[in-house]
Amino acid sequence: MHEKTKVLVAMSGGVDSSVAAALLLEQGFEVIGLTIATHKLDDDCRPVENKKSCCSYTGSLDAYRVCQILGIEHKIIDLTETFKNTVIDNFIAEYLHGRTPNPCVECNIKIKWGPFLTKANEYGADYLATGHYAKVLKNENNGRFYISKGIDKSKDQSYALWGLSQEQLAKTIFPLAEYTKQEVREIARKYDLPVFNKIESQDICFIPNNNYHSFIEKQVPDINQKVNNGNIIFRGKIIGKHKGFPFYTVGQRKGLGISFSEPLYVKKINAGNNIIEVDTFDETYNNGLIGEKLNLMKYNELDATKVFSVKIRYNDKGKSAYCRINSDGLLQVDFIEKRRSVAPGQSVVIYEGDDVVGGALIKEAL
Repeated sequence: MHEKTKVLVAMSGGVDSSVAAALLLEQGFEVIGLTIATHKLDDDCRPVENKKSCCSYTGSLDAYRVCQILGIEHKIIDLTETFKNTVIDNFIAEYLHGRTPNPCVECNIKIKWGPFLTKANEYGADYLATGHYAKVLKNENNGRFYISKGIDKSKDQSYALWGLSQEQLAKTIFPLAEYTKQEVREIARKYDLPVFNKIESQDICFIPNNNYHSFIEKQVPDINQKVNNGNIIFRGKIIGKHKGFPFYTVGQRKGLGISFSEPLYVKKINAGNNIIEVDTFDETYNNGLIGEKLNLMKYNELDATKVFSVKIRYNDKGKSAYCRINSDGLLQVDFIEKRRSVAPGQSVVIYEGDDVVGGALIKEAL
């Protein structure tokens, strides 16, 4: 059916991307596996191992083995410099500006649908495929492509895909859209793929043990001299000193190092003045948010009178809100019920049912 259609599959060596390649082969596509080589060397030039990472050194070897079993070509693209200059540098810069980034969103836009699509064109591939649990659909009323949730809601990855352009979506296939994680593992077992029971990737790929504090300290050696010993302020009153504002996140309770009559939470990070603002639980609620770098998918514009479901962090279930473009040309989201701890730097994603209407980066809480 698809004898002349070539697909480039982004293969991490995990079970999801491996099965994505297998399913495409089963459907008659011509498949090429492509794996990213990024930054994976330590100070002694040894591969950095993180078994929970989506792109470890052993992941590249696993991807190669899977391609051999499936009988498809496997290629590796060296994106070490690009990954450093985009994803990693952005990650550090965001924390140094008092924001809480989501590097997976940045990676999807700048890496997986950047150089990967360029390589797809170089190899004469018609499409790019990944192992994401999501769908690409088309709005027949206006011709726009958009992301929708996959059938396995517990593995839904639509939140991290809001930044993809129409051109990128038009060339994207998600073979796992109609499968559950358990079904994917069974398919891998059927094909005798050695990754059928491989542990899921969970951590940020370039931060072993998920310790971003030590990572930032290593990347910015003089950071402690620059940002620690600033004031922790409660309703205008100094109540303590912090250990460096990049090491705190909005909504954080533990590890504040202060004593108070009731629990306090980080309410705001003021990087410019080296200040952490804290308050009680009830005072950490927000009425809405302002978003920047808005990317609309399903529609050309937002209906300000419509109630959408809005997610403000990856594991958020989503709650009702009104969404509009304000007088400054930025996305404004007004919550119907107040939401706790809106964190600048995170993504806000607008849903209509299972469909992604659009998304943006959170600029500030209201």
